[in-house]
Amino acid sequence: MTSATINRLYPANAARAQSGSHDHFEPGEDNPESPQLGLIATVLAHGSHILSSKNEREQTQRNAIVAFAMRCLSAALLYASQIVLARWMGSYEYGIYVFVWTWVLILGGMSHLGLNVTAMRLAPTYRETGQIDHLRGLVRGMRLMALATSTFVMLAGVAGVYLFKDYLQSHYVLPLYLALICVPMFTLTDLQDGIGRGNAWMGLALAPPYVLRPVLVLAAMVCAYAAGLPMQATTAASAAIVATWGAGLIQTLMINRRLCQTIPKGPRAYDFKGWLSISLPLLVILGCELALQNTDILIISRFMTPTDVGIYFAAGKTMALIMFVHYAVGSAVANKFASLHARGDRESLRAFVTDAVNWTFWPSLAGAMLILALGKPLLWLFGPQFEAGYPVMCILVAGFLFRSAMGPAEFLLNMLGEQKLCATVLFTSAMLNVALNVALVPQFGLVGAASATAISLMMAAMLNYFVVWRRLEIEIAIWRNLPKF
Repeated sequence: MTSATINRLYPANAARAQSGSHDHFEPGEDNPESPQLGLIATVLAHGSHILSSKNEREQTQRNAIVAFAMRCLSAALLYASQIVLARWMGSYEYGIYVFVWTWVLILGGMSHLGLNVTAMRLAPTYRETGQIDHLRGLVRGMRLMALATSTFVMLAGVAGVYLFKDYLQSHYVLPLYLALICVPMFTLTDLQDGIGRGNAWMGLALAPPYVLRPVLVLAAMVCAYAAGLPMQATTAASAAIVATWGAGLIQTLMINRRLCQTIPKGPRAYDFKGWLSISLPLLVILGCELALQNTDILIISRFMTPTDVGIYFAAGKTMALIMFVHYAVGSAVANKFASLHARGDRESLRAFVTDAVNWTFWPSLAGAMLILALGKPLLWLFGPQFEAGYPVMCILVAGFLFRSAMGPAEFLLNMLGEQKLCATVLFTSAMLNVALNVALVPQFGLVGAASATAISLMMAAMLNYFVVWRRLEIEIAIWRNLPKF
């Protein structure tokens, strides 16, 4: 920490220095009596400054901390719930549940048509430009659109399962019917996540889907276990219905209350055409992102057994814990990217991107080293057979870290109006992922799926790097943004 920064944090010390008094040492300086105490004081003071400051940079850091804390808590809860499910259900039934929940993630993640990211981009823009009537219209209009489209998707999914059930393996049919009931509320929760992040309401955005929902799943499964219900995929899918609808309704009530407190009542302006013109390229991005995340699971379920699906999912999601850093930072900085762009402040934007890249990569690297060191014991928690997934972790980490090395590139492109190029990048990478998985999984199994996904993630990261550099003239690679000490 520089002396200028310390003087800003400790004005009393600066005054003493100017008056020539030396009876008080500045935090962070060498103190012959207690250098460790000085270092601790500096760290605590800097943390206190972040938590209390009203400066925009510190507020964004605070939002990143909140988002990261939420995702860490979510990771712990998800991990605990998945371990309980795997232990109680066994690898076969657990694999079936993983397959049907993957379809909820895909359908629910696309049913809002990309409006969640549109809300993240437009909410801060409307605030900056004083278009409060458009902000009110955005909240109501997007919610109604998301509910309408997701209900249609749910009904179409039910019809599709009914019509093609003879082509599906029988153990997937009933769990799929049950899982599809989750789609409307999953979609609404995902949309409200974007509304919350766009207004910098990190707790309201993240707590219901990432903390409350896994708690409710676990609670419902505990109740089912205590009631003596069979620990099967159908029971887990029923628990998911309770958790998804419960968390979504609670989030809706909480956001309604915050809106009443922060946005004055008044007329609503709706711009459905404008929203869709932004969101449809984002829908391509979301679809490709979901393909990058879930193609391996779907291809494995086609060529291998539900047990293999469960092992791969446990290994992949264990390693993907490091991506929570990427998501947390992106969640915190997205609205700031949009605000700085709306102001036309290019220098501040470049400096802020440098911060975001460093906030993303270094914690991800530390997390990856820790998870790999504990990989086999973590997988053993799911069951002894799950240790076979450790090579999957060792391969996937390369793709995850390379993506983290580019910081929240997708958030930057989407917030600055380059969503079409971002969609092109992710579409190319998603198609590569599908092709590689189809080619490698039948021959190399789980290792082939991990290799295909890692290569595709690295391709997406490199293409994003070149797009940001050429279109925005911003360097996002970590090796171009190393912190200066």
